[in-house]
Amino acid sequence: MNKIGLIIRREYITRVRNKTFLLSTFLLPLMIVLFIAGTVFLAMKGRTNHRIAVSDENGYFKDYLKSDSSIFFDFTPGIDTLNYAEKNCSAVLIIPILKEGAKTIYRLKYKKQLGLANIDDLEKRINAAITDHLIYTKTNITRSRLDSIRSASDIAELQTFSDEGKKSQASSQGLSYGIGYVCGFLIYLLTFIYGAMVMRGVMEEKTSRVAEVIVSSVKPFPLMLGKIIGIGAVGLTQFLLWIGLIVVLVMVAQAFIPHELLQEVNDIQQANAMGNASMARSSDAARQIFAVKQSIQHANWLLIIGSFIYYFIGGYLFYASLFAAVGSVVNEDPQEAQSLLLPISMPIIFSFIIMTIAAQDPGGPLAVWASMIPFSSPIVMMARIPYGVPTTVPYWQLLLSMALLAGGFLFTTWMAGKIYRTGILLYGKKPSWKTMWKWAFNAQ
Repeated sequence: MNKIGLIIRREYITRVRNKTFLLSTFLLPLMIVLFIAGTVFLAMKGRTNHRIAVSDENGYFKDYLKSDSSIFFDFTPGIDTLNYAEKNCSAVLIIPILKEGAKTIYRLKYKKQLGLANIDDLEKRINAAITDHLIYTKTNITRSRLDSIRSASDIAELQTFSDEGKKSQASSQGLSYGIGYVCGFLIYLLTFIYGAMVMRGVMEEKTSRVAEVIVSSVKPFPLMLGKIIGIGAVGLTQFLLWIGLIVVLVMVAQAFIPHELLQEVNDIQQANAMGNASMARSSDAARQIFAVKQSIQHANWLLIIGSFIYYFIGGYLFYASLFAAVGSVVNEDPQEAQSLLLPISMPIIFSFIIMTIAAQDPGGPLAVWASMIPFSSPIVMMARIPYGVPTTVPYWQLLLSMALLAGGFLFTTWMAGKIYRTGILLYGKKPSWKTMWKWAFNAQ
């Protein structure tokens, strides 16, 4: 055990003192925050405003289609499909006579694609205009009264609660999706990065013949185990530092929020505590900040962080041992490692793809089964847990997933140890998974 401890200490200290580790640890959270802020800024500033010419054979859409900063409807006579570009219009909307009760196709002609969001928005506006026209023509309501009702009716806000039997817990689908996606992505990324680091470390020691010197005093299996645990501890340290840095950055970011906006958020919070959930007089920004604060406060961070650490360690040990086994059989040619990595990397990539689905449908059959299988459970289960335990993820699923993952990494570590024991001292033989399988399961 003392020898394993020395190997762990060497691997850990060597990598923690590395400049790359320090730069990635302290700069990555800042880069992520700047990237998100820059993306939001560019999305707001770079939003395209479209001027759409309308050719309406019905004669009433001019009264109902509402223009705003993103889409302006131009009903100027004489603009058609031949000259709309010359009139500074992005597109021309052609609406034929609509017959009540019959499906009618209307067309949009453009030279440059408007984008999916703009197309969906345009379709909703046209359907709303048809609805308003039918209400106006089939009832005695005035157009001004109809507009007033439309404006006054936009007062309801949906708040979701997780039913936990005797009590209900406020929840946020958006926050749960975001946390699950980020956690799953981090495990996916760190598994690849640190798994490859283990493989490269083993390859370097073997090709430089350092391994021959080391195994003269340490058996191959403890050597492999020490490298895996030492490098895994580096990844865990980096993750914990990221959490601390992100908390600090969030606290610093709050200092840049205007005092008036923070006061609005406090007013909403006090009104909500007194049972008055109305936010009609508050700004959109204040309501969004309040919703985010509420969601963060109600999230079970202890469970989320604890589960992340468990699944990161379990997933890392599951795959890192396989990466170490590949590194132990590779000789001078690095191309050999690439040919052997496919059976290891493909399950990780498929797990990430399933995770993107599980983050949107955490209770679906695909998400449930993938969160049980050790090959995919570290990534997929972390996309489900933020939605709630035991509501979305029952206790039996969580415990079974953890038990299967523990059994999985014990099995892969045992198998990789047998491959490593033979491969680390074998030179000149071209490796293959068939040969490695024989080393692992044939009596030696």
